[in-house]
Amino acid sequence: MEKQQQLYRTAFGLALFTIFYNVVEGIVSTYLGFEDESLALFGFGTDSFIEVISGLGIAHMILRIRKNPESNRDNFERTALRITGTAFYLLVAGLVATSLYNIWIGHRPLTTFWGVVISLISILIMWILVWWKRKVGNQLNSTPILADANCTLVCVYMSIILLISSGVYQLFSIPYMDSLGTLGLAYFAFKEGKECFEKANSDKQCCCT
Repeated sequence: MEKQQQLYRTAFGLALFTIFYNVVEGIVSTYLGFEDESLALFGFGTDSFIEVISGLGIAHMILRIRKNPESNRDNFERTALRITGTAFYLLVAGLVATSLYNIWIGHRPLTTFWGVVISLISILIMWILVWWKRKVGNQLNSTPILADANCTLVCVYMSIILLISSGVYQLFSIPYMDSLGTLGLAYFAFKEGKECFEKANSDKQCCCT
């Protein structure tokens, strides 16, 4: 029993770290994305802020299942999921519209160097979190915690998209790479938004991968 409680404390700590990391990543990415006129980096940072809302729901979920592993989602979690899903859909609309406009006018970012740096850091941190959350989830035999690990894996995919679009543009200055990367981020943001509403309306414990 003591080991189980320790594992739940670890899971809660990982949830809090995820929230803290996303706050820092969001601030840095949106600032540098705005300064460098990189829509992909700016959108990546905005997504990080939305992940903070999701993270609050995850932290609450862990406290709930720690008390009663068989309990279902409560109103707080469902509300957090709906708010997160709505925010993702708004982000998708903004990213798609702006990226298409940038393609239309031939806009190019000043640099995508920081997109490369931030995406590499994010890939490393998120992979560690995925591994650790899966380890804890397997030890607890907890479907919700394993589902959270899969959600974190989506952040890895988005970081890879940012890395590819930023890296290719930085190396070869290929037009529209920043906008194409933005559309890739919008695709995953749409999937996350859809998943949030599905989960808010059911007790299904999964995440898009």
